[in-house]
Amino acid sequence: MTFSDLNLNRSLLNALDDMGFVTPTPIQEKAFSVIMSSKDVIGIAQTGTGKTYAYLLPILRQITFSKQKHPRVLIVVPTRELVVQVVEELKKLTPYINIRYAGIYGGTNINNDKQVVFAGLDILVATPGRLLDLTLDGILKLKTIRKLVIDEVDEMLDLGFRPQLITLLDLLPKNRQNILFSATLTFEVDKLLNEFFKSPIKIEVSASGSPLDTITQLAYPVPNFYTKVNFLTTLLKDKTTFRKVLIFVKNKNQATILFNEFELAFPKQTQVIHSNKTQNYRLRSVHNFENNLFSFLIATDIVARGIDLTNVSHVINFNIPKKPENYIHRIGRTGRAEQKGTSISLFTEEEAEYLSEIEVLMFTEIEVLDLPLTIEISEAMIDEEMPKSIRESNNDRRSTTIGSGFHEKKDKNKKTNLGGSYRREIAKKYKKPLTRGQKRK
Repeated sequence: MTFSDLNLNRSLLNALDDMGFVTPTPIQEKAFSVIMSSKDVIGIAQTGTGKTYAYLLPILRQITFSKQKHPRVLIVVPTRELVVQVVEELKKLTPYINIRYAGIYGGTNINNDKQVVFAGLDILVATPGRLLDLTLDGILKLKTIRKLVIDEVDEMLDLGFRPQLITLLDLLPKNRQNILFSATLTFEVDKLLNEFFKSPIKIEVSASGSPLDTITQLAYPVPNFYTKVNFLTTLLKDKTTFRKVLIFVKNKNQATILFNEFELAFPKQTQVIHSNKTQNYRLRSVHNFENNLFSFLIATDIVARGIDLTNVSHVINFNIPKKPENYIHRIGRTGRAEQKGTSISLFTEEEAEYLSEIEVLMFTEIEVLDLPLTIEISEAMIDEEMPKSIRESNNDRRSTTIGSGFHEKKDKNKKTNLGGSYRREIAKKYKKPLTRGQKRK
């Protein structure tokens, strides 16, 4: 099937031709007629499968010219970055359509958003917080909304937006079409569907939580932060293989430390984004990375959701996320649009259980490789790795030179209860990372 086989008008086909798009992805093909029917829809598709166009194309096909002031289509997304991305896709699809659209999000001057809304819109893309601010101020009227899209709904609930979503659903008119897209069908997503939607049609191009088939997944047991740094900086010296690398860390403190280490190993080849960075800086960093102005981007989950990147050769999980759904979203930044990609996860003994839970979600086994013999096992630790008593005594200064802490911490806190065969199987597969002086078999 090609886009010409769908019930698209000439304006949309011309826009797709300009972009060189001929064939719809499976989620775009399956979702089109269902969304056109105006029935409620829940689409399950991995990141990188074209789900933004899966809902934009049928919406733009149905929308007609109007002079009414308040929007008829509302698209709610979890992050500022995703607002910018969806607005950019609308721009690409509408050069031949007379349509009014805009994106709003927190962290900017709300008076500017008020002016945009007051001028009149057909389609509004927004994050939940700023959307409710404008609605409760009386600037934005939701009574004209006929289609509601909630994109990355699992991520939105994971970020704690459930109260805002419930408030929004109560404010919207009952007579509307609901379109939800998610990479995973979590318990929270299912609960939301049961509470607020009537028999939505489920479109699933792959099982919930399934990774893209184009992604090769590898994992290495590594004892601590600085050994991870040693291993990673050694790997990334191979610029032919590691051309464009997205590195996920669990918090902004580790992101900053890792960025400083990369500045020493790879001067002016890395940028970092986390919640302390300004919105303009974050958007500029993503833009520069997308345009290959530097090779490595370090990011935390809170600002990385929804980033649309192309040709990412590798995703590195510097830490294993506690929630397995986050792993799916992370690695989905590579292997997009039928291209090959690789994810590499570095896990400590504590993180081994998280990796096993990810495998359960994906119904896929991740290949675990031994850390190369040439990698130096560091005895230095960051504050988070120190025993609690040492952290408390050093809470006013940074220390990274405590020796042999990996064994001392684990022996002190080791649980004698293995937790049954499940944990014993984990212990067999994800064996404890080697430390200095241990012999390899």
